[in-house]
Amino acid sequence: MASLKDQIARWNLSTRRTALPDAPEPTGSEEPEQPPGADTPHPPAPAPGIWTPASPGGDYYATKMKLHQDLLTRIDLNSIESLTPEQLRDELGTLLGELIEEAAIPLNDQERARLVSDLKNEIMGLGPLEPLLADASISEIMVNGYRNVFVESGGRIRATDIRFNDDAHLMKIIDKIVSRVGRRIDEYCPMADARLPDGARVNAIIPPLALDGPILTIRRFSVVPLRMVDLIRKNTLTPAMAELLSALVKVKCNIIVSGGTGTGKTTLLNILSGCIPSCERIVTIEDTAELQLQQEHVIRLETRPPNIEGKGEITMRALVKNSLRMRPDRIVLGEVRSAEVIDMLQAMNTGHEGSLTTIHANTPRDALARLENLVGMGGISLPGKALRQLISASIHFIVQVTRLGDGSRKITSIQEITGMEGEVITTQELFCFRRTGTNPDGSVQGSFSATGVRPKVSDKIRSYGISLSEGMFDPVATG
Repeated sequence: MASLKDQIARWNLSTRRTALPDAPEPTGSEEPEQPPGADTPHPPAPAPGIWTPASPGGDYYATKMKLHQDLLTRIDLNSIESLTPEQLRDELGTLLGELIEEAAIPLNDQERARLVSDLKNEIMGLGPLEPLLADASISEIMVNGYRNVFVESGGRIRATDIRFNDDAHLMKIIDKIVSRVGRRIDEYCPMADARLPDGARVNAIIPPLALDGPILTIRRFSVVPLRMVDLIRKNTLTPAMAELLSALVKVKCNIIVSGGTGTGKTTLLNILSGCIPSCERIVTIEDTAELQLQQEHVIRLETRPPNIEGKGEITMRALVKNSLRMRPDRIVLGEVRSAEVIDMLQAMNTGHEGSLTTIHANTPRDALARLENLVGMGGISLPGKALRQLISASIHFIVQVTRLGDGSRKITSIQEITGMEGEVITTQELFCFRRTGTNPDGSVQGSFSATGVRPKVSDKIRSYGISLSEGMFDPVATG
């Protein structure tokens, strides 16, 4: 992983190369001359809500870029690693104050504080993204090129007035993120998955694949992991549904959480895994580590993409196979999306009960069909009936999560797989959410209800000494 010293050194080098792409290299501290009316390499106008200096022809981003370049030349790379983050921030503030005085930039106190804060974020953090990352209410940050930054808050997507200097500036931030986890992104490898220190998931894709400039997506998780009581308070499920799910995890039922993108599958998986007894050995396997298990005996594994030569890739399937040799009591897969599904099913059916995973599907029935498709896509040829028998014997429950039009997330169905009838996998629904309408403010009307069916696994739950609430399966609708 790159240290702060390495990151600053790389940024210093790349900034010198890309600061003025359409102008000759400046000598000394002189500014390069441009003919009257020539296009400036910086954005022509700042986004709404961004301060612009009052000096004639001044531009906030041009001013910030110039100070950033000067600051990088003043930083002593050999001494910064001996400083604490607080000391480094103080040192940067002092240097910036000197640079602003030397450049005689006309600023009031508010403008000066804004400029100094932004430049500290450039050096020590992720630049313009820092204010968004500091806002705990923001669950997703979507950067569509350097001009357009959107966020999701409270289930709603909105535009912000945050922007980057240019595509090169955004590329430096992306490189800073991916280099922290030992990955790379360039024209030879224009896609990358990474994570931030707080566990937030990061995806980046750059030209030539992204036609309108670099694209960055950050999916954040709560600083304090959500618990089942939080989902009940958010009306994602009812107390009865929560009680059942907790019991199913404790008695080692194999569960698949199904849903679309952004529905909260990983969040629910993390909450369900919290019900695993702390005495058990848990192995988690993910493409990008996101799960935040609170137990002590947890082994976290993460896949590795191929290097620039196309070698060194470690797939999910290889990690699943290896995990079986690690004496796991539980295997938790972040998501099944490829050939690892067959190894997962075999593990669930041969002594590794209580495994959990997620899958992209719109309904529980679609989830079963997708499991079949993934096995076929993995190049494994099994008769249809034999494959469905393996699935029905391995998976015990499917939990469907849906994101509704008002941004709320609901567990819309809990279904138990009961076996085979002919060549069809049979299921029975235990709980469901039925949408009944929409309120004037756009919020969704609906209710949760048990279907009146008792699960076949009731006897197993009772044998573990767990008593479910009386009447929890009675078909009574709740808001």
